[in-house]
Amino acid sequence: MSESDKLDGRVAIVTGGARGIGEAIVRALVARGARVVVADSGVSVDGSDPDPSLAQEVAGKLGANAVAYIEDMGIPKAASDCVALAIEKFGGLDIVVNNAAIQRDAFLFKGNPDNWDAVIRNNLSSAFYLLAAATPVLRENAAARRGTGNGAAYGWGRIVNIVSTAAFYGNYGQASYAAAKAGLVALTRIAALDMARSGVTANAVAPLARTRMIERIKPANEAQAAYKEHMMKLPASHVGIFVSYLCSPLAQSVNGQVFGVRGREVVLFSQSRPLKTIVAAGREWDVDTLGRQVANEFQGVFADMMTDPEAFSTEPAV
Repeated sequence: MSESDKLDGRVAIVTGGARGIGEAIVRALVARGARVVVADSGVSVDGSDPDPSLAQEVAGKLGANAVAYIEDMGIPKAASDCVALAIEKFGGLDIVVNNAAIQRDAFLFKGNPDNWDAVIRNNLSSAFYLLAAATPVLRENAAARRGTGNGAAYGWGRIVNIVSTAAFYGNYGQASYAAAKAGLVALTRIAALDMARSGVTANAVAPLARTRMIERIKPANEAQAAYKEHMMKLPASHVGIFVSYLCSPLAQSVNGQVFGVRGREVVLFSQSRPLKTIVAAGREWDVDTLGRQVANEFQGVFADMMTDPEAFSTEPAV
């Protein structure tokens, strides 16, 4: 390990850090010298049946480098208390990784508002609550140049939000999950903009790896079957390594970006920008002319209707 990717002295909070991708991130950060708050109430994939022993077990195995936090992060006070715990236990806070997520899938025409609210609260609102509590600390760190010497610019602050390719492609029956993850992409951009003057970076990572959510997939077609088969081959450790890179000094200039990690592959995603423009010849459009122009100028560049599993059903680099 080189000096440039060490995280000695850094303190991180990782939500959903007791299993799967979250645990891989926790272990990668600790391996590079960080100390971590493992924030995980231990709920099942649908957000029920909390089990605090999971976070306690992971933190226990990591010894003095980790501590468990087992409260529901979808409550603002829990988020602020988690930040306070990081400062009390480890003397500061430098890295925030919003990874916790649940799923309650249903087609729109069978949707349940309570399930929608639960997913949005857990997958999106909880990330905002934690960032609202953590970013004042990160700004104070920047003012004090925490961890830097000789007048160097502050470079320890990092925000990483774990999103999903479902946010850009969509998938059948995943209105709440995809909407929450798309919101998290937008929240990443806002965090990158709002914190840029403080030298704090914010990036999003869409993992493609073996998780509890992948295990639950019941393929409805060949593409979904291939997608599941390939994802089950991919350990979460690749995602942990990439997130630890984003938290390292090597990634100080990387900000506001959306990445994908699929085994040994790292993907940089485009973000929505204008593709083409048409302009009315007169003071306003008439519908017939507008229809012709849309057909002539836009039709060939419309986004296709490929779903998330279809887009990533090819053989990955394992």
